[in-house]
Amino acid sequence: MIRLALTGLRFRAAAFLAIFIAVLLGSALLAAAGGLLETGLRLNASPQRLAAAPIVVTGRPAYQPPNGNGSVPYAERHSVDTALVSDLARTADVARVVPDVSFPAVVAPGKDTLLGHGWASAALAPYELMSGHAPGVGEVVVDRRLASSDVGSRVTVIVRGEPREFVLAGIASGAVETPSIFFNDVQAREFLARAGRVDAIGVFPARGVSAAELAERLELPAGVVALTGDDRGAAEFAGVATSLPLIIMSGVFGGMVAVVMALVVSATIGLSVRQRRRELALLRASGATPAQVKKLVVAETMLVSLLALVAGLLLGRTMGSWIFGLLTGSGIVPSALRFGQGVLPFAGAAVLTIAVVRVAVGVAAGRAARIRPIQALAEAAIPPVVVGRVRLIMGAVFAALTVGVGGSTVFMSPTNAAAIGGPAVLTGSIAVAVLGPVVIRAMLIPRITAWLERRGTSGVLAVINLRVRAVQFAAVLVPIMLATAIAVGNIYSTTTQQKAAVEAYTDNLAADVVVTSGTGGTPSGWIERVRSVEGVLAASELVRSKGWIEEPYDTSHTSDPWPLLGIDGPVYRGKVRAGSLDELTGDTVALPPGVAKQLKVGVGSEIGVRLGDDALVKVRVVALVEGPSGYESLLLPSELLAAHTTAGMADQILVRTSSSVDEVRSALASLPGATVGSRELLAAEYDAGLGVDAWIAYLLAGIAIAYAAIASINTIAVAVLDRRREFGLQRLTGSTRRQIGRMLLLESLVVAVFGLVLGLVAACFSIFPIAIATRGWPLPSGPLWILPTWIAVVLLLVLPTTALTARLAMRPRPMDAITT
Repeated sequence: MIRLALTGLRFRAAAFLAIFIAVLLGSALLAAAGGLLETGLRLNASPQRLAAAPIVVTGRPAYQPPNGNGSVPYAERHSVDTALVSDLARTADVARVVPDVSFPAVVAPGKDTLLGHGWASAALAPYELMSGHAPGVGEVVVDRRLASSDVGSRVTVIVRGEPREFVLAGIASGAVETPSIFFNDVQAREFLARAGRVDAIGVFPARGVSAAELAERLELPAGVVALTGDDRGAAEFAGVATSLPLIIMSGVFGGMVAVVMALVVSATIGLSVRQRRRELALLRASGATPAQVKKLVVAETMLVSLLALVAGLLLGRTMGSWIFGLLTGSGIVPSALRFGQGVLPFAGAAVLTIAVVRVAVGVAAGRAARIRPIQALAEAAIPPVVVGRVRLIMGAVFAALTVGVGGSTVFMSPTNAAAIGGPAVLTGSIAVAVLGPVVIRAMLIPRITAWLERRGTSGVLAVINLRVRAVQFAAVLVPIMLATAIAVGNIYSTTTQQKAAVEAYTDNLAADVVVTSGTGGTPSGWIERVRSVEGVLAASELVRSKGWIEEPYDTSHTSDPWPLLGIDGPVYRGKVRAGSLDELTGDTVALPPGVAKQLKVGVGSEIGVRLGDDALVKVRVVALVEGPSGYESLLLPSELLAAHTTAGMADQILVRTSSSVDEVRSALASLPGATVGSRELLAAEYDAGLGVDAWIAYLLAGIAIAYAAIASINTIAVAVLDRRREFGLQRLTGSTRRQIGRMLLLESLVVAVFGLVLGLVAACFSIFPIAIATRGWPLPSGPLWILPTWIAVVLLLVLPTTALTARLAMRPRPMDAITT
C-alpha cells in the first residue's frame, strides 16, 4: 500500500503539490494565530525606564467592572498619592524608594511628544550622565539622542504645550526605546497636571531580601498594586495591562484562517480525488476492495499533508514573528511586548490541520471507494453533477443562518452590529462552498449560455463543460468566492463603521475653526487668548477620555467604557431634552436620556463616574442630551475631565466665528506651536483611534485573501492540467490550440465572474446590515476604486493562470496526451 501510495504521489505531482501548498499555508497561519494568542495570555513586557527597580508600585493598570467580566486598560495613567512614598520608605526591608512623575515635554523643534521626568527617577532606568551634571532649577538633562548642542548652551523645551528656555546641564544615556527629558525634581513637580500625585514608585529591597516576597508584604491602599518581574512593564507601557484585545484579534484571525483552510483544502482534495476516478476504478476492477481504495487515497493525502504540516509549522514561527512585527510597528500593540510562541500554538495548529485534512479526505474518498467499478469507469468519462442530501441540508442551514445573521444585524446597536454582522461573510461563503456544483448550474441562465454560444464552437464547448464539470469548477469557484467575500466584506464593513463613527462624533460638535497642538495638548492659557480674538463668537476646550458609571451601576457598559467629552462652551449640537448645558460647570455631567431612564436618574440626581485615571467622582446631572444612536457620550466640564487625563490639558479648542473664518484662522496662527485648521482636524484626530481597528481588519483580511488567492491558482492549475487527454482528443478531431485555449478562457471567465458575484452577495449580507445599523441607510462608505480594483485582481489572477497552464497541458503531441 505504501509503495502504491508513493507511486501515486510521483505521477500526480501537480494535484498533490496543490494540497501541499494549501496545508502548508493553513498550518503556518494557524501557528501564527496561536502565537498571538499565547502572547496575549502571557503579556511578557520587560520594563525599560523602570527596569532598575525590582518592585514598581503604581495604580492598577486595568479596570475590572464590579459586576462584569473581563478587563480593559485605563484610558489615562493611573497615578498614586505622594504620601505613599514616605509610607513605603518606612516599611521594613525597603532600602530605597524612588518616585517617578511624567508630563508632556518636547525639545523644540520637535514633532514627537516625549515625556519629562524629575532627575531622581533617572535611577530607575538607569540613566547615566555622559557629560555635565544633574539639573538645577532652570536646567535640563536630555537623552543623548535628543542632544543637538553642547552642555551649557540654551535649549527650548515645550513643557505642557508652552515653550520655555532651559540651560542644557547634561547629556545622559540609557537603554530605553523612547528618549526622556529630565528636570530638576522641584521644578518637575510644578509641571504636573495633578499635584500631590506620582505615576509610579520604584522600591529597592534591602540586600538579601526577595523582591517577590517584599512585594507581598507591602501595605498598599485600594487600587494600588506592586509589580515585579515582567509585570512591571504594565506600569510603563499602556496596552499590556490586559490581554483581551490581543486575544480577540488572535481569535478572529485564527477562526478566519481555519474556515478558509477547511473550505480550500476540502475543495482541493475533492478535486484531486475526483480526477483519479479512472485509476480508482481500475484498482476496483483488479480486485481491490472499497476499504483498500479508501485507505490508499487517505494514505497518499495524509502523507503529503504531514510533510506540508511539518514545513508549515517551521514557517509558522517566522510568519508569527512577521505579523507581530507589523502590529508593533504600527503601534497596535506596545513594542516592548515580547512575542511568545511555545509548544501549545504548534500543537493546536497541528491537531486542527490534521483534523481538517482527515475529514476532507475521508469525505472525498468515501464515495469514490463505494461505487462499483463499471460505474466508476463511466463516471471518469462524464462526471455526474450530484450533491448529496447531507450537503443540501448543510448548505440550506448555512444559507438560512446567513440571512438570519444579516437580518438581525439591522436592528442592533453599532457596536453589536460590528461584532455580530461580520460572521455573515463566512457563513455565506460556507453555504456557497457546500452547494458549489448546484450553484454553478443554477447560474448558467439562458442569457449567459446564449452569450457563450455566440462565441462559436469554443463557447458551445465551454457551456457543455460548465454543466458536466460543475463539480470540478466548483473547486475553482470556492477560493475566488472566499477571497472576494473576505476582501470586499471586511474592507467595506470597516470603512462603513469608521465613517459612521467619525460622522457621529464630528456632526455633534459645532466648530468653524479647530485649534490643536502637536506637543501633547493645548495649554490652559490658550482658551482665553482664543476668546479674545476679534470675530470669535464662542470657543470651548475639548477633552476626550473614557470611563464608566458605577453609582448606580450601569450594566450597559461593563468592560467597554463610555466615551467622555469635556466641553466648556456652546459647541455641542445634541438636542437637550431636560436641563441646560449652560450649567455644565464644576462637578456636573450631562447624560443621554436613554441612560438616565435605565439608571432611574434625572436632572438634579447625583451619580458616581469612574474616570480614565481610576478616580471615582461624584457629579450632579444637569442635562439630558441626545446623541447619535449608538454613539452617545457622557458630557463633563472640560476642566474636570482634563484634571483626570494623563496630559492634564485639552486635546483641542473648538471655535465658532461671527466673521470671516480665514481672518480668525490667521489671527490664531500666532499661538506658539498651534495648528489651526478647519473641521477636518476633528475627524483627523478622532480617526487616529479608529484606524487601529481598521488596520487590524485589513491585515487579517489581507492574509486570508493571499491564502485564498494562492489556493485558487493551485486549483486552476490542477483542473486544467488534468484535462490533457481531453485536449488531445479535441486536437485529433480538428480543434486548434487557439480554439481550445479560447474555450478554457471562456470557462475561466465565467467561473471567475460567478465567484465574484457570489462573493459580493455573501459580503452584502454583512455590509448592508452593518451600514443600516450604523448609518441608517444601506449604502456603505469607502473608496469606490476598491471594487473595480479587486475585480481586476481576480481576472488578472485567473485568466493568465489558465492561459499558462493551458499551454503546458497542450505541449505534448495529441497521441502522447491520449496514451498517458
